[in-house]
Amino acid sequence: MSDRSTFMKLRQDEREVRKSLIITAAMKLFEERSFHDIGMRDIASEAGVSAASIYRYFPSRDDLFIEALIQDINRIEKNLETLVGKGATVENLAIAVVDYLIDNEASFQMMCHFMMRGEENPRALKKFNAVQIYFLKMFDEALKRAAGGDKERLQTQAFFASLSGVVLTFRNYPGRSQSERREYMHKLALTIMREGNI
Repeated sequence: MSDRSTFMKLRQDEREVRKSLIITAAMKLFEERSFHDIGMRDIASEAGVSAASIYRYFPSRDDLFIEALIQDINRIEKNLETLVGKGATVENLAIAVVDYLIDNEASFQMMCHFMMRGEENPRALKKFNAVQIYFLKMFDEALKRAAGGDKERLQTQAFFASLSGVVLTFRNYPGRSQSERREYMHKLALTIMREGNI
């Protein structure tokens, strides 16, 4: 490998490390504070880089969110594959999805942001739509394998939308402890699964 090729490889590696640091910093802040209270300057400060340098990697906050969601989808995919590989039932998948949405506040907030306010950045929304389609297809395949049969894609999408709605509605339900809320969301997820013949 020539010196120039080595140098270019090092620069590319450095670029990927910085992108990763920025994404990690953003996810950390999203876990600690309200999603809409965090700006690019906050993320830059947490990552230890200048605000201007973030824009070299991510043209907007939404572009940063999409990259974080893509990394997250890879983790979800591995978890679903592991569950299905271990013989998970549809019940196990329903509980796993609810738990994932509860335990990954930052990802859940980003997902809700794009589903509710995505019109602000058409380029990022287009990427989000691609991520969402990929995720729903992956979830559909996992459900089919767990259920041992064909499920209509519409049924799978309704199931996921219902699980997301359960978490959105009851994640901060007043008068219950965190464990009581989780247990209640599990019950609702299983009720949806049974009533929907998933």
